[in-house]
Order: sequence, then C-alpha cells, then structure tokens
Amino acid sequence: MSLTREEVEKVSLLGRLRLTEEELALMTAQLGQIVEYVQLLSELNTDDVEPMAHAVELSNVFRDDVLVASYDRAEMLANAPRSDGECYLVPAVLGE
Repeated sequence: MSLTREEVEKVSLLGRLRLTEEELALMTAQLGQIVEYVQLLSELNTDDVEPMAHAVELSNVFRDDVLVASYDRAEMLANAPRSDGECYLVPAVLGE
C-alpha cells in the first residue's frame, strides 16, 4: 500500500504545513517508501518476541543520594543585591 497525494495533502493540512507542488510530490514518494518499509517489517514473525519498552536494556546511571553540607545561607545572601535574610529579592516580572 502506497500513500496517495490526497492522503499526504491531508496530513500536511493536519500538521499545518504549507507544501509547494514539488514538496508535495517529494513527500508523497518519501512517505510512501516509509509506509512500504513498515509493511515489510509487519511480515516478520514476532510470536516469540517479548514486548519491550526500549530496544536496548537500560540501567540507572544516577549516583546515590548522599546528604552533604551546603553553603551557608547568610554567606550566599551577602552576594545578592537585595534579600530578606532568607531569600533573594528580585523585581516582579509578571506584575504585582
């Protein structure tokens, strides 16, 4: 099954794409090739293949959460142009 020009026009309309005649012809050919390839893949026997979320096995690469001492608040707030002793004070961006 190949895609028709009308189907590609509909997809471009849904995607809010304005394609020229040349682009429409090119997209029709290229998307048709993609659909044909996917159909070719559907012919494979996958009865013994276990469903998976990823093509490769993933492992957690995060380090362990370790509690460490942070910077002194007063020392950090001393660098701020304005603060209330607990937080930085910045000008309102969205109004008051």
